[in-house]
Amino acid sequence: MGIRRSRIEVIKDILTEASRGANKTRIIYRANLNFVRFNKYFSELVKKGLIVGVNNPGGGVVYQTTEKGKALLEVLREAEQFILL
Repeated sequence: MGIRRSRIEVIKDILTEASRGANKTRIIYRANLNFVRFNKYFSELVKKGLIVGVNNPGGGVVYQTTEKGKALLEVLREAEQFILL
């Protein structure tokens, strides 16, 4: 059994993947989450305006990190660097 990631690490992983533009399945896969755990975090991030869905011309929805989400992601990355010094 592996080490559990913190809430901050999971949020950072979701925001990172969404910053590239991705559908839910890709975010779940790349952030290494199960569907239930993903939905818990994802709905919270959408409500807080950190991720937004954009209609894909090819069909479906692509989720992207908003400017507010990118700012949070940068703060989390800086904090991680500070802590790991």
